[in-house]
Amino acid sequence: MAELPYPRVAAFHRPFSYTGVDYFGPLMVRVRRSSEKRYGVLFTCLSTRAIHLEVAYSLTTDSCILAVRSFMARRGCPVELWSDNGTNFQGACTELHGMEVHSTLISPQGRAWERLVRSVKTALESILLDKRPSDELLRATLMEAVVNSRPLTYIPLEDENEESLTPNHFLLGSSTGRGPTMEPIPEGVQLKKSWRESQQLADSFWRRWLQEYLPVITRRTKWCEKAKPLVEGDIVYVCDPGQPRSQWPKGRILKVNLSSDG
Repeated sequence: MAELPYPRVAAFHRPFSYTGVDYFGPLMVRVRRSSEKRYGVLFTCLSTRAIHLEVAYSLTTDSCILAVRSFMARRGCPVELWSDNGTNFQGACTELHGMEVHSTLISPQGRAWERLVRSVKTALESILLDKRPSDELLRATLMEAVVNSRPLTYIPLEDENEESLTPNHFLLGSSTGRGPTMEPIPEGVQLKKSWRESQQLADSFWRRWLQEYLPVITRRTKWCEKAKPLVEGDIVYVCDPGQPRSQWPKGRILKVNLSSDG
């Protein structure tokens, strides 16, 4: 019931400013006629819950540093990097401090990224049918778009055309990254105005984050009432196992069948 650390509730920061990192695996890959181990490296933004995936070829400190450098090349230098007390993370701390990154080692319990590791493993099991893929296929499979398109909240939407807030909104501007996120900019408009419009769009996502997501993760469940059951008029997703989760249709509840206990 303690308060969450500041990186979990930090708003209006660039995604991955406060990042947690963890390994998962090993993942077996096919190299010629033999099998070799690879490890997935999961980086998660502690505020927006977006993830970034890299491939490590071993559990050594050097391999860990290379994975962190690859992450920083795409997502920028984080302000803080949180990890457990693994020996490879301990060895990487010195170099990370040299790159002006504050590295924080915590105990294995209570890590915010363990649930996301499970989500990535579930997605891999459904996508990666070959149990021993090639290195190239493994890298192509370890893409973050599927996990980053998951809804952050379960609050019913007021309009069926409204999108649930997802990590991709902060990274790509929409839940899937497809289609324009704002009106096309007419010719002759200055770049300064275009930049301001993009900033307004990002601020709108952060305002939704403050209104919809932050109250959920800071809730003290011990003193909260039970979750409100579904009622007529609520907007829901219609789960279709044959379609990607980002393509599930939305529906409105027309009738609720109550059980004997209400």
